[in-house]
Amino acid sequence: MIRPRRSVLFMPGSNARALEKARNLPADGIILDLEDSVAPDSKPLARDQIAQAVAAKGFGKREIIIRTNNLESPWWADDMAMAAKAQPDGVLVPKISGPDDIQKIEAKLSSLKADLAIRVWAMIETPIGVLCAQEIAARASDTKARLAGFIMGPNDIARETRMRMLPGRAAMLPLFTHCILAARAYGLEILDGPYNDINDVAGFSKECAQGRDMGFDGKTLIHPGQIDAANAAYTPSPDEIARARKIATAFDTPENVGKGVVQLEGQMVERLHVEIAKRTIQIADAIAAMKAG
Repeated sequence: MIRPRRSVLFMPGSNARALEKARNLPADGIILDLEDSVAPDSKPLARDQIAQAVAAKGFGKREIIIRTNNLESPWWADDMAMAAKAQPDGVLVPKISGPDDIQKIEAKLSSLKADLAIRVWAMIETPIGVLCAQEIAARASDTKARLAGFIMGPNDIARETRMRMLPGRAAMLPLFTHCILAARAYGLEILDGPYNDINDVAGFSKECAQGRDMGFDGKTLIHPGQIDAANAAYTPSPDEIARARKIATAFDTPENVGKGVVQLEGQMVERLHVEIAKRTIQIADAIAAMKAG
């Protein structure tokens, strides 16, 4: 099932008001956070509040993901136990270094008898995580794997590599491309990392457009004010949708069923474009369904 992930908002689990507000925001997904946004002495409170929020439901069609603390932290086991019981759509684990980390997460979920519908998301935010992106993504080839996708963590990457977070992100583009290729090679989704300056609307919009054109499926956000711009950037335009429908229809006509190439409005269109067109249509329909819900 294709689902839109244009805007996925981090919400601190220690902020009960924010958790309640998340139920009515126009984001495609919500990441209920136990890691960076939660102080060490607030971890137990955040864990309890997230458990209650997920159990209460009321998030509509929004995808709900719980970000745990990292595998080496003293909180990870308790985070996973709560997540397995709460049954979100997925768990996001920070600082994934290699395929063994994914195996450890999946084994933990199995030991907790977690619903198989709970998917695993990997944060790629360290040099070793980027270098091992292909090996990590390859875990998805296991028929029993829960791995659903990657989320980039540019702030941590910048800290550990000493790259500067400058407009245009030129230094990081090769890293992003490497991770996008790894994700696509194994059928995974991949989300762009957050934009830190919540007051820079123009800069944020440019970065959303850049991420979309690079091949990201959506953007993670740190403020509700960023939702509309992310949704706009990652929503197919009316012209794109109309063109996609024309391409799909052209190859479905009896005279073109066996053809590899057809002429459409003065342009040569290959059958490979049908797959792209159908995905555009599916995303557009999924977005419309979310609005209707």
